[in-house]
Parts: sequence; C-alpha cells; structure tokens
Amino acid sequence: GGIDRAAADFNELGEIAKDRGIRVGYEALAWGKHINDHRDAWEIVRRADHSDVGLILDSFHTLARKIEPSTLRSIPGDKIFFVQLADAPLIEMDLLYWSRHFRNMPGEGDLNVQEFMQAVMATGYSGPVSLEIFNDQFRGGSSKLVAVDGYRSLISLMDDVRRAEPYISLNLPDFPRRSETTGLSFVEFASRGEEAQQLGAYLERMGFSKIGKHKNKAADLYKQGDIRIVLNQETSGHAATQWNARGTTVCDIGIEVASARDTLERAAHLGNSSFTQPQEEDELDIPAVRGLSGSVIHFVGNENGMDRLWETEFSQTAGHKGFGLRSIDHLAQTMSYDDMLSWSLFYTSLFEMKKSPMVDVFDPDGLVRSQVVETADGSLRITLNGADTHRTLAGSFLAESFGASVQHLALACDDIFTTLEKMIAHGFETLPIASNYYDDLSARFDLPADLLDNMKRANVLYDQDDKGTFFQCYSKEFTGGLFFEIVQRDGNYQGYGAPNAPFRIAAQKRIKSIKGMPKV
Repeated sequence: GGIDRAAADFNELGEIAKDRGIRVGYEALAWGKHINDHRDAWEIVRRADHSDVGLILDSFHTLARKIEPSTLRSIPGDKIFFVQLADAPLIEMDLLYWSRHFRNMPGEGDLNVQEFMQAVMATGYSGPVSLEIFNDQFRGGSSKLVAVDGYRSLISLMDDVRRAEPYISLNLPDFPRRSETTGLSFVEFASRGEEAQQLGAYLERMGFSKIGKHKNKAADLYKQGDIRIVLNQETSGHAATQWNARGTTVCDIGIEVASARDTLERAAHLGNSSFTQPQEEDELDIPAVRGLSGSVIHFVGNENGMDRLWETEFSQTAGHKGFGLRSIDHLAQTMSYDDMLSWSLFYTSLFEMKKSPMVDVFDPDGLVRSQVVETADGSLRITLNGADTHRTLAGSFLAESFGASVQHLALACDDIFTTLEKMIAHGFETLPIASNYYDDLSARFDLPADLLDNMKRANVLYDQDDKGTFFQCYSKEFTGGLFFEIVQRDGNYQGYGAPNAPFRIAAQKRIKSIKGMPKV
C-alpha cells in the first residue's frame, strides 16, 4: 500500500491513542527495510494528519546514513514528539551492529550531532531530549562515570547550539564559552626522599636549573626555556596523597588560560569537581579541578596576581641557559581504554581543543589505542593512550602506578643533535634503538648517510609527511615507568611519530626484560 496506506494506518492508530490519552511517535531506523529516512517518516506523519501522531528523531539514524540535517528545519516543531541523541566513531560496518555496539555521548564520536540538534531546535521543538547510547564499554563501566559524561555532553552540546544559533531560546543558564589556552604553565611531580633526589638529578642532566624554592612548602622549581617543572616533597596535602598511593608521579598540571575564573565557572557547569586545599601566606588562590585519576588541573590566568605566580610563591635564583629545550611539545596520559572517551570529552568540552581520530599503537603484547586532543595552533597537545591489558607497556604502567597518570613528557628543541650532545655529556642516557630500525628507515626515506649515522649514534627516530619532518629521542625509564621524549619539529609536521611507536615500545620492553631476568 505504500506511504498512503501507512499514513491511513497511522491516522487510525492516532484515533485509538487519542481515546486513551497517549500519543504515537514514528521513528525511521537507519537499517529499516522500507522506511530508513526521517524525510519519508515525516511524509507519512504529515499525510496521517492526526494531532496524536508525530515523529521520533534520533541523531544516529539521520547521521549514520549521511542525511543532511538541514532537511529537519522545515518540519513543524509540534510534530516532533521525542528526540534521541547519540554520537559514534566513523566506522564502515553494518548499520545495525554499529548502532548496537559503538554509539557514544555527543562530542565523543565523529558525527555532526551539533548540526543535527541545531536543525531540531530551529523547528521550535521544546520537548524532551534523551541520550540513547548502546555501547559495550558503557555496559561494563562505571554507571556514575557514564552519568557524569552524559550530563557533560548534553550541557556542552546545547551550549554549542545556542552560540551557533543565538535566536533559539534554550532553558540553559548562561556561562562562559570554551577557554582559549596558550599551553602548559607547569607540570608538578610528587616525589620523596631518594626518588626525588634522583628525579632532580635527572632534570639537571637534561639541562634544567633548580631556580626556585617554595616559600612554604618542600617544593623546588626547575626551569629551562619556557618549561617549568615543580618537584613537590610535601608530607601532607594533595601531593603527599598522590605519592603515598603511587610513588613518584605527576600530581598536578597547570594550563595557561585567558581567564582562570571563567574556566572554573564553565568547568562547574559541566559537572567537574573543583579542587581546593588550605592556603598559607604568599600563596595565590589558583582555580583548579580534579583531573585524571585523582590528579589536579590548575587554571593559570593573568588575574588576581597569577601573572606573578612564580615570583610570589618561590624564592628564586638565576639559572644557566640550559641545553636547548624550549617548551613542552606534548603530554602523554595513559589510562584504561574504558576511560578514554570520558577524558577526551573532558578536554574538548572545557577548552578550545579538537580531537584526532583514534589510532591503534602496536605493542608486542597487545594493542593500545591512542587519540590526540590539541589546540588549533598546537600550543597545547595531549595524547591519550588507552590500555585494555596489563601485558602492554601502557598497561604495566597503569598497574605499577595504581591508575591513570602522565606517563611521559615530550620536550621540544630546535636542534635535537646539539641538545642531545650536551645532555649526554652530562650523563643523560638515551633509549637504545635496534640497528635494524635505521636499515628500515633508509629504505623508506631518502636520507643522507651522515644524517642516518648521527641518528643511529644518538638513538634518534625520524618521521616525515608532506608538511615537514620530525625527529624524536627517548630517555630510559626512571622510577615508576615515567620517561621523557625530546622532539624537533621542522616545517609544519603535525604528527607524533606514530610509525616509530612499535620500535620504541620494543626497545623499552627489551630493557624491562633484561632487568627482570632471574639471577643464576
């Protein structure tokens, strides 16, 4: 009977529903045999012409079939009875299987849920909005974390909608937009005793100077270029708690923002927990929230004296010029794979940051998923590495550190060979890379023989794309599985040396296996 028969049936069903005080919603499923497009579903509802018959819309069913969301704008808002939202990663697979296993919260996937919701709200729709998420990770994960992510995703999405279409009236409190950031202000390690001494000596071998001592706390400030690293040995407070639970670990990072207060206000509206601890004289009130697995993220702005943070809180002395390290290129955080979506959403909903597609990093003992969140200009880059087995290098770090944390810092320089020469002369040890890597490299790229020789001597790895080149070198692991990376970006290379990851992991595992060999 086609559309006319379906419309007649719905009209009759509408009469039955009206007598019982209920309404009937019609939803086009993306895998539907006869109707799989909201435009056809709307035509049936339109022809049914009954007050108790309307549409149910689902972002997945529209976007998975690549239907233009703007086609929703001509539908009267009062004929849309219910709206369901879901995002998803872009994967070529059966639509039903994709829907049943890979949906996620708006903002966690690759579908344009914002454009869909803008079109829906432009119709005048004022009914409920629901999250319809089918996801294997969510089913087995923390219900509290799923609820927090759901709330955060909806608030962030609707804020994006109202900023894109300011004439639309939404029942949403006013709060600041995403924060612009210019990079990391500092990275703080919690450590104690001999491990703290070893870490301090390690930093000095890399060219850092200990230029400051905190006026009230057992904390030292190390600096080189624009890089600031705080080494905290307090026996009480947040750093002490992290040390007691994990040993030497990154317990705090500071992110430079235009307005710390605005960033904290937005974070609160997104459901993030603020962090405070008692302040002493000569200590600034720097807004902060709870971050990854109990860590803290401070927002460092220019208001309330924060532009003089280091002069205010630390007694400082002059340091030497350093060995050429100038800035933090990126921060690598390792976590359970199940937590990756949550932390990607945390960063992209709070800061002006975009996420890259998720990629697989091959470890001899399993897969690690990796995703980058970064600002458009690259001033803040964070790599999220998700492990789902303890046998991988990332997984063993999770086990050893009792939870998610920063596993390594990548530090940028302009001349990696000169910088490494100075560092090595002061006792820095690079991660030994197998010689067959350089044989493979010479087959892949047309590199001068003397450059290959220099790279081999210094254990430097290489990658290139159509925009530029990339050199990278790793330290050996120190306490707790932490390590450093030294990088040089030339041209406009935007990657992270992903093809080199298996060689780096294999090299690190060789050292671990040697350390773990039984004595005979």
